[in-house]
Amino acid sequence: MKVLIIGNLGYIGPMVAKHFRATHPDAFLAGYEIGYFVQNNTFNGIAGDTLLNVQHFGDVRNFDEQLLNGFDAVIYLAAISNDPMGNAFETPTLDINYKSAVHIAQKAKDKGVKHFVFASSCSVYGFADSAARTETSEVNPLTAYAKSKVFSEEGLKPLADDKFHITCLRFATACGYSDRLRLDLVLNDFVASAIADKKITILSDGTPWRPLIHVKDMARAMDWAIQRKEGGHFLIINTGSNAWNYQVKELAAAVQQLFTDVDVSINENAQPDKRSYKVSFDLYEKLAPAYQPQVSLQHAVKKKKKGLQGIDFKDANFRQSSLIRLKTIQKLIDHNIIDQELALK
Repeated sequence: MKVLIIGNLGYIGPMVAKHFRATHPDAFLAGYEIGYFVQNNTFNGIAGDTLLNVQHFGDVRNFDEQLLNGFDAVIYLAAISNDPMGNAFETPTLDINYKSAVHIAQKAKDKGVKHFVFASSCSVYGFADSAARTETSEVNPLTAYAKSKVFSEEGLKPLADDKFHITCLRFATACGYSDRLRLDLVLNDFVASAIADKKITILSDGTPWRPLIHVKDMARAMDWAIQRKEGGHFLIINTGSNAWNYQVKELAAAVQQLFTDVDVSINENAQPDKRSYKVSFDLYEKLAPAYQPQVSLQHAVKKKKKGLQGIDFKDANFRQSSLIRLKTIQKLIDHNIIDQELALK
């Protein structure tokens, strides 16, 4: 088996490399990455990067299709990866998240690749009522990031056929410790705040719903996707667990339970958060019973705490640090390394 992971040196990619090397020890694993966040190392032990057979560097907007020769599967993780970044850089978000994904998928099909896995997002549902969103529910993307995921799904669908299977994994919000940590994700932020500031601040009234998934379980889902026989040539599937549909205040409480001296503050007067949605993961449970999420919320928080303490994390001002994606990008721009289109100079 030969697998190309595009966007492999971010938050999720290193955990994908570790999982695939453990479950497919003889596989040929290659990475492709521009390297925005390559310096943000937070690993303890063996880094996922070292488990690859080869690492390529480049911009997906100028992808060399010859790199696809001989691969069985392509996993597309490359993305401008959250709402603040997407809103600040709308054109690159569409170019990287959407146009490049569809372009590379077409080239992969031309080269005889059998499986293309696209990391989509449950954020495509936007604000929703109390009913859990299913794959047939209307999408309501509220941000450039969410819109880019919807456009990608629509652009990928016509490419699928009996020789080229496409899987769009609509992931719940990622969480958990990684070799290249992000602290601009809700649960990760709460744990970091508890350690560094002994305080968790919820900017909303705590009632918005957030389905979550651990990065290790995201890797398990990709493992299923590159091998699946269920679900047809083209599949959009909510990827996570029904047990991981939580309100934000429940996430804060779960973190608080692991600390003896942490306060939680809730903004009772906050305007309603438009990014609130519950999601049904029934289809994923049905089609991928052997690849269901294994990490519990309590275990995720405990490992996150241990990981941060293991790198002696104490930065109460972490929201201005390189562990926040937008801050890293802005620093690269300020140092004249990339331009406003996020291209290397």
